[in-house]
This record gives sequence, structure tokens and C-alpha cells, in this order.
Amino acid sequence: MYGVRTRKGMVMSEITASNAKSQRINLRATERQEALLRRAAEATDHSLTDFILGSAVDQAERVLADRRWFTATDDQFAEFLRLLDAPLPSTSKFDRLFARRSRFADDAG
Repeated sequence: MYGVRTRKGMVMSEITASNAKSQRINLRATERQEALLRRAAEATDHSLTDFILGSAVDQAERVLADRRWFTATDDQFAEFLRLLDAPLPSTSKFDRLFARRSRFADDAG
């Protein structure tokens, strides 16, 4: 997937001809909620639909980002755990970096 920023600043994920909006989502809101949403949509130069849908999709993507499932065979999982537990190989660059005094070190301590 890729994102494209439109003239109005919205990011639309994976734009293709097959992504035509064909589904309807009905919402109930209080007068205050509707007024707030309309003001925010106007302030960002978006239609009410684009503002609500864009905000909802952004939030849904954030919620689901940490909930991805990965499948692996028993052997693959064992190898994954082995790699996690294995120490990282030392490199001369890391050795030089860790030998330097930190810029954030406390001079008094």
C-alpha cells in the first residue's frame, strides 16, 4: 500500500479504480457533535464525509497497527526465538561508540 496526498491534504491509501466508495455507513450524533465535526471539516477544507471517514480510517489503522498476526511453523518460531536470544555481533563501530564519553553524562557523578 502507498499513500497519496490530495490537494486538500488528505492521504488516500492505495488509489485504484476499484476503490470507488460503494458502502454506506450511517451514524447518529448529538447536535453538539455534528456542529463540532462540521466546524472541524470546514477548518480543514474537507467535506463532512471526507473529514469523518478520514479521521475514522486513521484511528482504525492506528488501533490495528499493533495487532498484526504472524504465522510460523514450529521450526520457524524456534529459529525466531534463537535469533532473539542470540547476542548481536560486536563491530568496531559499536566498540568505538560505546567507548566514548556520553554527551549526556552527569559530570558530578
